[in-house]
Amino acid sequence: MPKVDDAHFAARRRQILDAAGACFAREGFHRTSMQDIVRESGISAGLIYRYFTGKDDMIAAIVTEWHERRTTMLGDDPATGYLDVLRRVGDPETRDELRLAVQVWAESARNPAVREMSRANVDRPVAAVAPVLAAVSDDPESLARVFIAIYQGLVLQTLWDDGLDHAAYLRAVALLLAPLGFAPPGDGGQGD
Repeated sequence: MPKVDDAHFAARRRQILDAAGACFAREGFHRTSMQDIVRESGISAGLIYRYFTGKDDMIAAIVTEWHERRTTMLGDDPATGYLDVLRRVGDPETRDELRLAVQVWAESARNPAVREMSRANVDRPVAAVAPVLAAVSDDPESLARVFIAIYQGLVLQTLWDDGLDHAAYLRAVALLLAPLGFAPPGDGGQGD
């Protein structure tokens, strides 16, 4: 019986987070009200408050999930995983996710808790790939941060420029990776 309760809890929580994420991506954190989330989710405010203390709690959960997904995508092969993360940015289905990412970055400049999570979610991958990059750089942490900045820049450019050639962007990044000994196998980062 507890499995059903756990599954129900997880499904309801997911429903609320999906609704909140859609509202945040569309209107931003500050313009989104709890009533907007109630309408989007179809769940009463009282029930939402059983799962989350408020918008900040939802934002924290969304930020945590967002970074966990990217960490999982990197996998065991950092170069291929990194190009997969970049490739996903060009997927039209991720548009709301990209808008939400920019909202998180903007919120991190204002909200110390979101800034701390965002910093941790940059510092962890930097620490994870720095040992790999140490073989090709005297400053592997800075090099890792450059690749994070490339990702962040692609997110912004994708939102600003509907005509951005993602395949060309990926080929350029693959060219940057190649001299470091991290050229991905197969398509050179062109995508499917």
